[in-house]
Amino acid sequence: MIKNFIKKYLILPGYAFFRKLPVNNDLIIFESNMGRNYSGNPKHIYEEMIKQRLDKKLKCVWILEDINTEIPGKTLKIKRSRIKYYYYMARAKIWVFDTRDPPHIQKREQCYYIQTWHGTPLKKLGLDMDDVFMAGKEDIKAYKHNIYQDSRKWDFLLSQNEFSTEIFKSAFAFSKKYSPCKEIWTYGYPRNDILVNNNNKKHINKLKDDLGIPKNKKILLYAPTWRDNEFHRRSVYKFATAMDFDLLKEKLSNDYVIIVKYHYLVMENIDWSDYKDFVYIFGADQDIADLYLVSDMLITDYSSVMFDYSILNRPMFFFMYDLESYRDELRGFYSNVVEEIPGPISKTTEELIHDIKQYNSSLYKDKYNAFQDKYNKNDDGNASERIIHRILELKNTDKTAAQKQLEKNSSRYN
Repeated sequence: MIKNFIKKYLILPGYAFFRKLPVNNDLIIFESNMGRNYSGNPKHIYEEMIKQRLDKKLKCVWILEDINTEIPGKTLKIKRSRIKYYYYMARAKIWVFDTRDPPHIQKREQCYYIQTWHGTPLKKLGLDMDDVFMAGKEDIKAYKHNIYQDSRKWDFLLSQNEFSTEIFKSAFAFSKKYSPCKEIWTYGYPRNDILVNNNNKKHINKLKDDLGIPKNKKILLYAPTWRDNEFHRRSVYKFATAMDFDLLKEKLSNDYVIIVKYHYLVMENIDWSDYKDFVYIFGADQDIADLYLVSDMLITDYSSVMFDYSILNRPMFFFMYDLESYRDELRGFYSNVVEEIPGPISKTTEELIHDIKQYNSSLYKDKYNAFQDKYNKNDDGNASERIIHRILELKNTDKTAAQKQLEKNSSRYN
C-alpha cells in the first residue's frame, strides 16, 4: 500500500518532470535480465567500451537489483524503480537492454533503444506463440499485446544470424513493414566474442582457478532451459529436469565433473551436498560464456545455448526427456530440431551416459558444419566493436530529424 502511494504520488510525477529535462547525449544505460545480474550482450558491449576507454568519456549507468555487484570500469550502479532509475531513464540518449522494461517506462523521442535480446530462438516466442503457460500470463492475447507494445519502443534489435533476423520480424512485428525506423542488426552476439578471442589454454586455466573447477577431469556443462508451466510464482521458475544425478555420479565421477547452470529465470535452493566434488552449481550471476570455455562438452535441451556453444566446435548432447510435450504443447519449434542438431538426443539418463561414453565426433561432423554455417557466420569475435561503432554514431545524431526523414521516405519500405 505504501509502495503504491509513493510510486503514484512521488516517483511517477518525478519521472514526468525528469522527462522535461534535456537528454544527455553522453549518457548510456545498461540492463541485463531485468537487473538481476551483470551479464549477457549488454555486459560485453560495456566491456568493449572499457577497452576503448569510452567509460572515461561517456557516463555509463547499470541497472541492478544488487548494486554491490562488482563491475569493472567507471560506472554508476542504480536499482530499478528508485528515483535515480527514473531520472537516468529519462535523461539517457541510449538504452542497451536484453529483456523487456516496465510498461510504464516510456522512451523519449530523442532516445535510442538498442534491444540486444538474449539468444537465437529454437522455441517459438512473442507474437508467433499459439498459447501461453507462463506464470502470471494465462491470456495469450494480453501477452501478445504486451510484447507488441514493448517492441514499439525498440529502435534497433540485435540478431545473431540471418535465421533469427527473419524470425524476429514476425515474433516482434519488428521490420520496416511496420515502421520505417526499425532496424535489425545482424552482427552476431557480443557475448560470444570471448569464445573466439579467449579460447586458449592460458585463459581457460585461469578461469578454472577462479571458478574452483578441477583441471584433472573432463567437464560437462548442463544448461537446460526453463519450462513455462513449472514455476514458483510470476517470473520465477523451477529447475525442471528428469536427470538422475545419482546415476551420473556413479557412472561418470571417476573421469568427469558436471557444472549445472540454471537459466536466469530459474530460482531454486536445492541441497547439492550429496554431490560434492562432482556437481558444481552456478546461478544467474555467473556469466555463462566463462562456463562454455571451461567445459569440454555441453548437455542441454531446447536452450539457445546450443547456438552459442557450437562456436567452440565441442561435443553437444541433447537431454530431451519431454520432447513431444515441449514441442507439441508448450512452445513448438521454428526448425526441425531432431534433424538439425549436431549431437545425440537422449530421453533417459542411461541413454545420456551411453552417448557420452561412446561419442564419435565423425558421426556429427557434417551436421556440425551445417549448424555452424547457419547460425555462427557472424560470430567472428568483433560483434561488440560493430555495435560500439554504431553507438558512437547514434549518440550525436539528432534523432528527431533522422526519424522525420525516414518517415518522409517510408513509402519505399511498404
